[in-house]
Amino acid sequence: MDVRLLRALVAVADCGGFGVAAGRLSVSQPALTKQIQALEAEVGGALFVRGRQGAEPTRLGLALLPEARELVRRIDLLTRRAAQFKRGEAGSLAVGFGLSGIDLAPQAVAAFRRRFPGVGITLEDMSSAAQIEGVRAGDLDVGFVRLPAPDDLARLVVLTDTLAVASPGDQEPPPTDAVGVAAWLRGRPVVRLTRAKGPGLVRQIELFEGEFDARPELVQEASDLQTVLALVAAGVGAALVPAGAADIAAATVRVTPIECDGGRARGSDAVSWRIGAVWDRARATRARDNFLTVVRELTDRRDADISDGGSARPPGRAGGPDGSSGVR
Repeated sequence: MDVRLLRALVAVADCGGFGVAAGRLSVSQPALTKQIQALEAEVGGALFVRGRQGAEPTRLGLALLPEARELVRRIDLLTRRAAQFKRGEAGSLAVGFGLSGIDLAPQAVAAFRRRFPGVGITLEDMSSAAQIEGVRAGDLDVGFVRLPAPDDLARLVVLTDTLAVASPGDQEPPPTDAVGVAAWLRGRPVVRLTRAKGPGLVRQIELFEGEFDARPELVQEASDLQTVLALVAAGVGAALVPAGAADIAAATVRVTPIECDGGRARGSDAVSWRIGAVWDRARATRARDNFLTVVRELTDRRDADISDGGSARPPGRAGGPDGSSGVR
């Protein structure tokens, strides 16, 4: 049944006449009359009785009105809902992030929720490899992964993270240059994230230790970064962590980023790596595009703060092409 005919029935009943109803529906009165006649032909009887006072529903018209009203209401609701989906104001979004996205990804999700409260969004901590497979399978809409990413996925470079030394805050701080850090670490007890939980971070640490001949003593592993930082706070050992870990470290833990602007550390992949937002071009939704717009705004704002000498801490976004480190 054509919903236009049901809408005509409801309008004539509500307005009490064909002339006013035609104006409400933005159709001519003859066109509205034809719609009512078409509906009468479908139901097999007259729906209105016309008189000097307008049009009164017949018993058949009164019997059809409740269901017609409900159907029209639901169609209008569905139409509005479809428009929200089209604008990206409704629906769902699944986002993945790893250790290096622990700062930006939650910020992006929070900003997106404020702007689009009608979209349900989930945020899951997983390795870059798992995120890439999730994006390819359609289980994730966006992932924050270490670059480079596979060529079949679109990407946006959002930040550069660096290795940092986590140490107890009541002890002498470590050096900040890579060579000095390596010398400081030799023979020192350290704690580390398990390879199963952070394969990329472990490979990054191994790359750094090999590049700069650091030979620390691994005394304990943990299955999450917060436990690693807690062990550092307890004095079990120091740890190499992403600089972004400063956001979740306790006040008793000092997180010292390793500088990349001098000596052998200049531009070294052993010290820093790029993080990118990745997505599948073939699975486009307006909600996802709106989320990526929020991500771009956040990274642009961070860049501007750093350029203006603001308080935004490293890591800052690195522009240009994909990074060359393939870890995590």
